[in-house]
Amino acid sequence: MRTAEPGAPAQAGAIPRLDFNPPHERVRGLEIVELAALHERRRRRGSRADLVHRVDFHTLTLITEGSAEHAVDFVTHPCHPGTLLWIRPGQVQRFVRPGTANGTQLLFTPAFPPHTSSADRLVKEWYGPACWQLGARPEYAVLSTLVGQMRAEYGRPVQSVSAEILQLLLATVLLQIDRLPRPDDEGDPHAGGEVYARFRAELERSYATTRRAADYAHRLGYTVKTLTRACVAATGRPVKQVIDARVALEAQRLLAHTDEPVVTIARRLGFPEPTNFGKFFTRHTGVTPGAFRQTHRGG
Repeated sequence: MRTAEPGAPAQAGAIPRLDFNPPHERVRGLEIVELAALHERRRRRGSRADLVHRVDFHTLTLITEGSAEHAVDFVTHPCHPGTLLWIRPGQVQRFVRPGTANGTQLLFTPAFPPHTSSADRLVKEWYGPACWQLGARPEYAVLSTLVGQMRAEYGRPVQSVSAEILQLLLATVLLQIDRLPRPDDEGDPHAGGEVYARFRAELERSYATTRRAADYAHRLGYTVKTLTRACVAATGRPVKQVIDARVALEAQRLLAHTDEPVVTIARRLGFPEPTNFGKFFTRHTGVTPGAFRQTHRGG
């Protein structure tokens, strides 16, 4: 991995973005590496292990030994044997305490899983649980076996590595993860069906330019009522609340992890008037932008 050059697409503020660039790409779009080896690679390049950053690819980590703490969008997850982490493109993360944790990381681009598999739908979702504590449950054994099979295939001589086998194994891993229980506050995106999936994709493209539910309905060819019904089924919240929550999350990311003036962040997120942005942010987080930034400045 390396830090993307200034002006890279979708770069938000000054949050470093790491793109997919393994030192030796044995299979296009996939790298399998031990967590400890990745930390060592970053150390040799002069990067801090606890660097706040985004990635433009997916990272699945199955912790097998040691302990650490990993933060994903303001939630810190303890890591120990049996912890599974899934970081998606665009999420802001850092190892709060790299500690002694080790395990296998599957780094893959959104294009790597087979598009003929239903796992492709999971990869396209930018949202979802980031952490499962599997411990010694049977699900851990299943995933550990699959990851072990991927490592064995990936480690074959370059000329005999099968990208297709790795794609199918990864699809199986993702589908097994999709079976895992979701946290109570996560909702079930599948309950919203295709309407919700299309809406979330459009929201990710357009949250910084419009917060009007009617605009999303028009672009997607639905009514606001249809979008609301899908959002309530998937999240328990109406469409306008889902839109505003996405904008508020990006505002929190930029306030906590960049030095951009509040007025610049406001304009970036579609608020011509900083006062309106301040009211919006306070309404959704309970604190002012300045107070939020001060609290998280250490992050």
